[in-house]
Amino acid sequence: MAKKNMKLVEMGRTGLTRFGGYISEEWLPELQGRKGAEVYRRMADSDAIIGGYLFAIKEIAKSVPWFAVPANSSEEGQEDARYLESCIYDMSTPWPSTLDEILSMLTFGWGYFEKVFKIRRGPRQKDPRFHSQYNDGRIGWAKWAPRAQESLNEWIYDEDTDTLIGMSQIPAPDYQERRIPLSKALHFVTTSSKGNPEGRSPLRNARRSYYMKTNIEDLEGIGIERDLAGYPTLYIPLEVFEQKTDSAAAAYNDFMDVISNIRRDEAEGILLPAVFDANGNRLYEFKLLSSSGTRQFDTSRVINRYDTRIALTVMADFLLLGQQKQGSYALSDTKSKMFYQSLMSLLDNIAETINTQAVPELFELNGWERDELPYLAHGKAEPVNLEALGNFLERLTNMGMVLDDRLENHLRGIADLPLRDAQQPSRHKAKLAPALRKPQRPKRPEQGHGGEEAIEEAEA
Repeated sequence: MAKKNMKLVEMGRTGLTRFGGYISEEWLPELQGRKGAEVYRRMADSDAIIGGYLFAIKEIAKSVPWFAVPANSSEEGQEDARYLESCIYDMSTPWPSTLDEILSMLTFGWGYFEKVFKIRRGPRQKDPRFHSQYNDGRIGWAKWAPRAQESLNEWIYDEDTDTLIGMSQIPAPDYQERRIPLSKALHFVTTSSKGNPEGRSPLRNARRSYYMKTNIEDLEGIGIERDLAGYPTLYIPLEVFEQKTDSAAAAYNDFMDVISNIRRDEAEGILLPAVFDANGNRLYEFKLLSSSGTRQFDTSRVINRYDTRIALTVMADFLLLGQQKQGSYALSDTKSKMFYQSLMSLLDNIAETINTQAVPELFELNGWERDELPYLAHGKAEPVNLEALGNFLERLTNMGMVLDDRLENHLRGIADLPLRDAQQPSRHKAKLAPALRKPQRPKRPEQGHGGEEAIEEAEA
């Protein structure tokens, strides 16, 4: 009997390197915890390639339709799906903005959101706990409140089982510790390794290229400024240069400040005394020396190399095609498809997290016991090449394929054309499959009940 019970017991550990609630999987200290979040934030805000990648993936992701899929074809299943979809579009923060916050995990590797609920009592309610587009008394999401990655203090674990319990943060503006249990949160991660709650930032592999590129750009800017302004050279008397007296030392320091702060701007200029030696030679002389020829290294090529490496780490190097006068349409098409496939995988990850950590609790709070639950899904991110699709369909019809009502409406949806009216007489007997209809905004659910009682039971 004891041997059988052993199969229900976890005997090993994940091997995640952590000390209490602090994760130490990252071997660079400056990329660990809150410090790492600040570095990734700086990379996202200051680098053109990284910023372009993040902007592209966020804007494309926000254009993808999201909808609820019924658990079954029954009327109850259809109603559950309409209710779930209505909750997504009934939060105080619009769904595109919420998705934008979720996609912050592309920068940091993870995202943590606190689930806040409300009782839906109609649009006239001023209290956010009851304000809703619907007046059905059901429980919905008021918002998924983001918890900034930079505010992370530590992760809360059950030390006996390696089970993550929650997150501790010290956020602005009061910088007081707050603990948010995982049961009240949505926890998104980009990739999972050893159950690391911080995931792994897609920008991690771009860190070295970003570091080298920014340093070279800084040196390039300094070099350009010095070449344009000229290299400052100041000739001073020997007694000042040797600094044998206090006054000579003070004058020496003053002249060092002068040549160190030479800039070409509206305040440029230098004032020197008109002093000559016994032979009539000027004791003080200032010159701007310019370099001749070009430098040994082409900094533009070096910077372009690091730009390419940064884009490669996030599979967005197709953004550079045409910038470097190379690449073909076929290559661009292949690389863009890989980018869209990675985006679809990311959206699948987001949908799975919501369906696992948010949807069951929503139905439980409403007091609905279901054997099967609806789930959130998303449409395709990659636009369809209508010309290629048209040529493909032409070949199929030449081979004898019949275009029935279901296929016609599916193609109309792809081309963003109006669907055929179900009441309109049709040449075909086939019906439009519900799964192929273009997603519509959810209908207003019928009057429900049980919201207040469920909230009170959950709080108790």
